[in-house]
Amino acid sequence: MQDFKPYFYLCVLLLCFTNCAKDEDDSPVTVSDINDFVWRGMNTFYLYKDDVPNLSDDRFESTAAYESYLNNFSSPEDLFYSLLYNTDTEDRFSWITDDYIALEQYFNGESIIHGMEYGLVKLGSADTVFGYVRYVLPGTDAESKGIKRGDIFNSVDGVTLYYNSASDTNINLLEADSYKIGMATYNNQGTLTTTDDVVTSTSEEIVLVKSTYTENPIYDQEVFEINGNKIGYLMYNGFTGTDAFDSQLNTAFGTFKSEGVTNLVLDLRYNSGGSVSTATWLASMITGQFTGDVFVKEEWNSDWQLYFETNSPEDLLNPFVDVMEKTTTSNSVTFSETINHLNLSKVYVITSQSTASASELIINGLTPYIDVVQVGDVTVGKYQASRTLYDSPTFSKSEVNATHTYAMQPLIYKSLNANGNTDYFDGLDPDIYLKEDYGNLGVLGDISEPLLAAALSDIVGTGRRQTTYESTNQKEVSNSKSIQPFSNTMYVD
Repeated sequence: MQDFKPYFYLCVLLLCFTNCAKDEDDSPVTVSDINDFVWRGMNTFYLYKDDVPNLSDDRFESTAAYESYLNNFSSPEDLFYSLLYNTDTEDRFSWITDDYIALEQYFNGESIIHGMEYGLVKLGSADTVFGYVRYVLPGTDAESKGIKRGDIFNSVDGVTLYYNSASDTNINLLEADSYKIGMATYNNQGTLTTTDDVVTSTSEEIVLVKSTYTENPIYDQEVFEINGNKIGYLMYNGFTGTDAFDSQLNTAFGTFKSEGVTNLVLDLRYNSGGSVSTATWLASMITGQFTGDVFVKEEWNSDWQLYFETNSPEDLLNPFVDVMEKTTTSNSVTFSETINHLNLSKVYVITSQSTASASELIINGLTPYIDVVQVGDVTVGKYQASRTLYDSPTFSKSEVNATHTYAMQPLIYKSLNANGNTDYFDGLDPDIYLKEDYGNLGVLGDISEPLLAAALSDIVGTGRRQTTYESTNQKEVSNSKSIQPFSNTMYVD
């Protein structure tokens, strides 16, 4: 995939479009120095640069005016977020960090967790919140404490969880390295409606301790034979983009192929995104008959778009491929595997309100080519990719400024499928609408688990498609992935 553009492109753009050069000396880094990095990076790469007057190439009449502007911001964060466009819809996803080491670890699948992946739900008009356990990671503290999918909790360290708004909540209690959760029960009163559902505290409390953990994105893999149909099931929880996990993903499809799988259920309900390259390879594994055709197209800001259209229009097209391959900037191959294709003409994708970014790319990119049956809930609505920008001459890790660890993850292009579909900021709507029932989550990978059962019933022709939305008084306000520093990512390697 052509996502990691050669660095000479960056150099050309920097020479063409950046007005203010950075002075390099041995002085300690200042806020103004880092602000300079922020503005230059955003001026060069930001997808919505054309819509932000303060990022215009002719914004400043002189170096003094530029420096005065930078000094108006007391922190790099203040400057960065002042430059974002329409954060209610188009750009809800750009961010900056003062610790790119932690960011790189996160992209490699490493994070500080206790192993209990959860969602946080506001029930009814009250501000109180309860948590439900989505799944538990093997070999973690949560597993050793007996936590299991479907468990309910509603307090942390004896304090009841609440959420009124993003600025009026105490769910940040869950960010601590260790804490005690108060367990609860969920009662749906035996009815289908949620308006009479009740969460009741119990006396049980469990202490959870976080530690460094690398999560394998393949959580479950199964092959079912139902009414003569060989059906593969893959629960995939993150497009991590590491060589080892990409190879394991390819091996999983090799197993599906050798088992004679003719139908596939891809479970992305808790997958908040990740590597664009891995998403392209996964789409190529599902298919195989479209090698060379466009999976997704890229649309950059006007500076980049003009440059690529003039010099290398093929770099705006990301095709289906036969080989997973990673190269250095000098085109040395560092990773290569032939892809195991299933050549499917239909795929079932399980989604939720936590399905985002690279996961949505799979649905949108495959839709022009095969029948994509979406089962579950509406997705997040992130169709843009980002790139990590470091404080260096080319904004890459090479020759990075060693005096600080700030980095940015701004949106740099939006994705379009082969039919030009994009801008789905309201999310992608399911074909079979079915929300998870917090009182009956079921066992992941079991054929009776409600969302998987709905997909399997449609495959074998025994189910009725539900396409209308149910009214509910439940609102999921956060989850264990979204409260981490870096979430809902679709990034360029």
